[in-house]
Amino acid sequence: MTLVDLLTGAPAGLGTRARAIGATLVRRGLTGHRVLVALPPGGDYVAHLLGCLHAGVVAVPVSPEPSARLDEIVDDAQPAAAIGRVAGVEQLTGLDGDPRDQCRPDLDSDPLALLQYADTGPVRGVMLTHGNLVAGATQLVRHLGMRPDTGVVSYLSPYRDLGLVGGVLAPLLVGAPVTLVPADASPAAWLHTISARRARIGFAPDLAHAWHDDREYPALDLSTWDVAVTGAGPATLDRFANRLARHGFRRSALFPAYWSPEATALVAGRPGLAVNGFDEDTLEPGRLVKPGATALVDRGRAVSELDVAIVDPLTATRCSEGTTGEVWVAGPNVAVGYLGRPATSEQTFCARLRGSTQNYLRTGELGFLHNGGLHLVEPRPVLVTR
Repeated sequence: MTLVDLLTGAPAGLGTRARAIGATLVRRGLTGHRVLVALPPGGDYVAHLLGCLHAGVVAVPVSPEPSARLDEIVDDAQPAAAIGRVAGVEQLTGLDGDPRDQCRPDLDSDPLALLQYADTGPVRGVMLTHGNLVAGATQLVRHLGMRPDTGVVSYLSPYRDLGLVGGVLAPLLVGAPVTLVPADASPAAWLHTISARRARIGFAPDLAHAWHDDREYPALDLSTWDVAVTGAGPATLDRFANRLARHGFRRSALFPAYWSPEATALVAGRPGLAVNGFDEDTLEPGRLVKPGATALVDRGRAVSELDVAIVDPLTATRCSEGTTGEVWVAGPNVAVGYLGRPATSEQTFCARLRGSTQNYLRTGELGFLHNGGLHLVEPRPVLVTR
């Protein structure tokens, strides 16, 4: 079973078009091949992405804007073709086939679904299976309380991790209406979209929460906004909540979270802003944290089916509660590895606790658990050089 088989909440027209695109891709012999999906956010992008998943094509979602980063992704992914115009890659056209065409490929039990690339850092294609996507999307539905009547507005990139799974796939699972705000829109436009759509869930990059504008927006009503998923720090979130309170935004709607491309999307999150102070000198690997003046956000507990372990990487043992170590993650949404990098993949995705046969993802992040909630030590250099 693929993710597409579970998207019963997708609008009928979108599902029909995606299946027709998928059938065309199968008939062109692209099942199992990597194909760039280089389209602007919107219905065309979603339909072609789902068409690739339907056809067993390994989708590579990317921004269509020419850039040095896109060139590097093309070099790494070595795609067979592109949906959209990408320099040096064959462009596929005429994919909207006969909606009655039921051509489906024969796929393995959990085939590779897509490659996702981060916007910054090393260019590494994170290989996600259909099972990873199903797990990540269903976890988000449960953790955020998505329902068919839950309006969703996403200002995150729809080409990777939380913007892709939370802003596209999870809403489609339950039939929740979703609006994708383009990256070149202003934070004010994002907020006005939430207001106009009466949205309940909103995703945005940290910079959007740090945006400052003292102008009055009389028509802005954020009273329906219940879940504001964010990775921003304590001072930023405090200012954000205070600034928008006059527009009906409730501090309790803040949903601090931690997500990772290597874990498909969400790892941990919690409703409400909880900030705790710690002694900065104790925020070092292997040390038991003590109360102090350094403010850190509680990112909540792990989502269902995930094990988030704080580990001493030298002994491969769990740290006790309140002791800083490397954040390791295990569960069905952890990716299978990096494309074409077996050694790095084994080091990153196949870590094991002493005496265990369970594979863990080594995130390279420093953190600790306090009252069961994940706290990331920020900013800090990555603990493990990969």
